[in-house]
Amino acid sequence: MTRWEPNARGRLELAALELYGERGYDQTTVAEIAKRAGLTERTFFRHFADKREVLFYGAGMLQDWLVKGIEDAPAALPPIDAIGASLEAVAGQLEERREMATRRMVIVTATPELQERELIKLANLSAALAGALRGRGVADPGASLAAEAGVAVFRVAFQRWVGKDGGNRNGEQTLAQLIRDSLAELKSVTAGK
Repeated sequence: MTRWEPNARGRLELAALELYGERGYDQTTVAEIAKRAGLTERTFFRHFADKREVLFYGAGMLQDWLVKGIEDAPAALPPIDAIGASLEAVAGQLEERREMATRRMVIVTATPELQERELIKLANLSAALAGALRGRGVADPGASLAAEAGVAVFRVAFQRWVGKDGGNRNGEQTLAQLIRDSLAELKSVTAGK
Protein backbone atom coordinates (compact mmCIF):
# COMPACT_ATOMS: atom_id res chain seq x y z
CA MET A 1 0.00 0.00 0.00
CA THR A 2 1.23 3.45 -0.79
CA ARG A 3 1.51 6.10 1.87
CA TRP A 4 -0.91 8.51 0.18
CA GLU A 5 -4.26 7.11 -0.87
CA PRO A 6 -6.44 9.23 -3.16
CA ASN A 7 -10.08 9.55 -2.11
CA ALA A 8 -9.64 7.33 0.94
CA ARG A 9 -12.86 8.62 2.53
CA GLY A 10 -14.91 7.86 -0.57
CA ARG A 11 -13.37 4.42 -0.95
CA LEU A 12 -14.08 3.62 2.68
CA GLU A 13 -17.67 4.81 2.32
CA LEU A 14 -18.22 2.69 -0.78
CA ALA A 15 -16.59 -0.37 0.81
CA ALA A 16 -18.73 0.02 3.93
CA LEU A 17 -21.95 0.35 1.94
CA GLU A 18 -21.08 -2.73 -0.10
CA LEU A 19 -20.27 -4.80 2.98
CA TYR A 20 -23.26 -3.57 4.98
CA GLY A 21 -25.46 -4.49 2.01
CA GLU A 22 -23.87 -7.93 1.58
CA ARG A 23 -23.35 -8.98 5.19
CA GLY A 24 -25.37 -6.57 7.29
CA TYR A 25 -24.18 -3.72 9.46
CA ASP A 26 -23.72 -5.75 12.65
CA GLN A 27 -21.69 -8.48 10.94
CA THR A 28 -19.24 -6.07 9.27
CA THR A 29 -16.01 -5.02 10.97
CA VAL A 30 -13.81 -1.97 10.49
CA ALA A 31 -10.97 -4.31 9.45
CA GLU A 32 -13.15 -5.72 6.64
CA ILE A 33 -14.13 -2.25 5.46
CA ALA A 34 -10.51 -1.11 5.37
CA LYS A 35 -9.41 -4.26 3.57
CA ARG A 36 -12.19 -3.93 0.94
CA ALA A 37 -11.12 -0.31 0.35
CA GLY A 38 -7.48 -1.34 0.04
CA LEU A 39 -6.55 0.71 3.10
CA THR A 40 -5.51 0.14 6.69
CA GLU A 41 -7.63 0.29 9.83
CA ARG A 42 -5.50 3.23 10.90
CA THR A 43 -6.56 5.09 7.74
CA PHE A 44 -10.17 4.22 8.49
CA PHE A 45 -9.90 5.81 11.94
CA ARG A 46 -8.30 8.93 10.49
CA HIS A 47 -11.55 9.52 8.64
CA PHE A 48 -14.24 8.02 10.89
CA ALA A 49 -14.65 7.54 14.63
CA ASP A 50 -16.36 4.17 14.16
CA LYS A 51 -18.16 2.10 11.54
CA ARG A 52 -21.44 3.88 12.24
CA GLU A 53 -20.00 7.27 11.33
CA VAL A 54 -19.36 6.13 7.75
CA LEU A 55 -23.12 6.55 7.30
CA PHE A 56 -23.39 9.87 9.17
CA TYR A 57 -20.21 11.85 8.56
CA GLY A 58 -21.98 14.30 6.22
CA ALA A 59 -24.58 15.32 8.81
CA GLY A 60 -22.58 18.32 10.02
CA MET A 61 -22.08 19.59 6.49
CA LEU A 62 -25.79 19.16 5.72
CA GLN A 63 -26.66 21.11 8.86
CA ASP A 64 -24.24 23.91 7.94
CA TRP A 65 -25.68 24.16 4.41
CA LEU A 66 -29.25 24.34 5.74
CA VAL A 67 -28.45 26.98 8.35
CA LYS A 68 -26.62 29.07 5.74
CA GLY A 69 -29.61 28.72 3.42
CA ILE A 70 -31.92 30.12 6.08
CA GLU A 71 -29.50 32.95 6.85
CA ASP A 72 -29.28 33.82 3.13
CA ALA A 73 -33.04 33.62 2.46
CA PRO A 74 -34.81 36.92 1.75
CA ALA A 75 -35.90 38.59 4.99
CA ALA A 76 -39.52 38.92 3.79
CA LEU A 77 -40.01 35.14 3.52
CA PRO A 78 -42.18 33.54 6.21
CA PRO A 79 -40.20 31.09 8.40
CA ILE A 80 -41.50 27.93 6.73
CA ASP A 81 -40.71 29.34 3.29
CA ALA A 82 -37.19 30.28 4.38
CA ILE A 83 -36.74 26.66 5.45
CA GLY A 84 -38.25 25.47 2.16
CA ALA A 85 -35.84 27.65 0.17
CA SER A 86 -32.92 26.31 2.18
CA LEU A 87 -34.04 22.70 1.71
CA GLU A 88 -34.37 23.19 -2.03
CA ALA A 89 -30.91 24.77 -2.26
CA VAL A 90 -29.37 21.82 -0.43
CA ALA A 91 -31.26 19.33 -2.61
CA GLY A 92 -29.03 20.23 -5.53
CA GLN A 93 -25.96 19.27 -3.48
CA LEU A 94 -27.47 15.87 -2.70
CA GLU A 95 -28.81 15.02 -6.15
CA GLU A 96 -25.58 13.46 -7.40
CA ARG A 97 -25.50 11.09 -4.41
CA ARG A 98 -28.89 9.50 -4.99
CA GLU A 99 -27.61 5.93 -5.43
CA MET A 100 -25.45 6.16 -2.30
CA ALA A 101 -28.32 7.74 -0.37
CA THR A 102 -30.65 4.93 -1.40
CA ARG A 103 -28.18 2.26 -0.29
CA ARG A 104 -27.58 4.13 2.96
CA MET A 105 -31.31 4.38 3.69
CA VAL A 106 -31.79 0.62 3.24
CA ILE A 107 -29.00 -0.06 5.75
CA VAL A 108 -30.21 2.51 8.28
CA THR A 109 -33.81 1.28 8.05
CA ALA A 110 -32.71 -2.32 8.69
CA THR A 111 -30.64 -1.54 11.81
CA PRO A 112 -32.20 -0.27 15.07
CA GLU A 113 -28.92 1.26 16.29
CA LEU A 114 -28.66 3.25 13.07
CA GLN A 115 -32.32 4.27 13.19
CA GLU A 116 -31.64 5.78 16.61
CA ARG A 117 -28.59 7.64 15.25
CA GLU A 118 -30.70 8.92 12.33
CA LEU A 119 -33.28 10.31 14.76
CA ILE A 120 -30.53 12.07 16.70
CA LYS A 121 -29.25 13.57 13.43
CA LEU A 122 -32.74 14.86 12.60
CA ALA A 123 -33.21 16.30 16.11
CA ASN A 124 -29.89 18.14 15.81
CA LEU A 125 -30.94 19.43 12.41
CA SER A 126 -34.21 20.73 13.85
CA ALA A 127 -32.41 22.48 16.71
CA ALA A 128 -30.00 24.14 14.25
CA LEU A 129 -32.83 25.28 11.98
CA ALA A 130 -34.75 26.70 14.94
CA GLY A 131 -31.61 28.57 16.01
CA ALA A 132 -31.19 30.01 12.51
CA LEU A 133 -34.83 31.15 12.53
CA ARG A 134 -34.37 32.77 15.93
CA GLY A 135 -31.38 34.57 14.39
CA ARG A 136 -33.83 35.98 11.83
CA GLY A 137 -36.04 37.28 14.65
CA VAL A 138 -38.58 34.45 14.76
CA ALA A 139 -39.68 33.90 18.36
CA ASP A 140 -40.42 30.55 19.94
CA PRO A 141 -42.50 28.48 19.78
CA GLY A 142 -42.81 29.54 16.13
CA ALA A 143 -39.13 28.96 15.35
CA SER A 144 -39.21 25.47 16.86
CA LEU A 145 -42.49 24.54 15.19
CA ALA A 146 -41.31 25.73 11.77
CA ALA A 147 -38.00 23.88 12.19
CA GLU A 148 -39.73 20.62 13.17
CA ALA A 149 -42.12 20.98 10.23
CA GLY A 150 -39.17 21.66 7.91
CA VAL A 151 -37.36 18.54 9.07
CA ALA A 152 -40.55 16.52 8.53
CA VAL A 153 -40.85 17.93 4.99
CA PHE A 154 -37.22 17.01 4.32
CA ARG A 155 -37.61 13.49 5.75
CA VAL A 156 -40.76 12.72 3.75
CA ALA A 157 -39.30 14.13 0.53
CA PHE A 158 -36.02 12.29 1.07
CA GLN A 159 -37.77 8.98 1.67
CA ARG A 160 -39.76 9.44 -1.51
CA TRP A 161 -36.60 10.45 -3.40
CA VAL A 162 -34.79 7.26 -2.46
CA GLY A 163 -37.93 5.28 -3.27
CA LYS A 164 -38.60 3.99 0.24
CA ASP A 165 -42.36 4.49 -0.09
CA GLY A 166 -42.58 3.87 -3.83
CA GLY A 167 -43.63 7.46 -4.43
CA ASN A 168 -40.80 8.20 -6.85
CA ARG A 169 -40.63 5.21 -9.16
CA ASN A 170 -37.80 5.30 -11.67
CA GLY A 171 -36.49 8.50 -10.09
CA GLU A 172 -38.72 10.72 -12.19
CA GLN A 173 -38.71 13.54 -9.63
CA THR A 174 -35.73 15.40 -8.23
CA LEU A 175 -35.28 15.89 -4.51
CA ALA A 176 -36.02 19.61 -4.95
CA GLN A 177 -39.34 18.81 -6.66
CA LEU A 178 -40.26 16.39 -3.90
CA ILE A 179 -39.41 19.00 -1.25
CA ARG A 180 -41.65 21.54 -3.01
CA ASP A 181 -44.46 18.97 -3.26
CA SER A 182 -44.12 17.95 0.40
CA LEU A 183 -44.07 21.56 1.59
CA ALA A 184 -47.15 22.36 -0.52
CA GLU A 185 -48.91 19.31 0.93
CA LEU A 186 -48.05 20.43 4.48
CA LYS A 187 -49.40 23.90 3.79
CA SER A 188 -52.55 22.39 2.28
CA VAL A 189 -53.32 20.13 5.23
CA THR A 190 -52.60 22.83 7.79
CA ALA A 191 -54.85 25.25 5.90
CA GLY A 192 -57.64 22.64 5.99
CA LYS A 193 -57.82 22.16 2.23
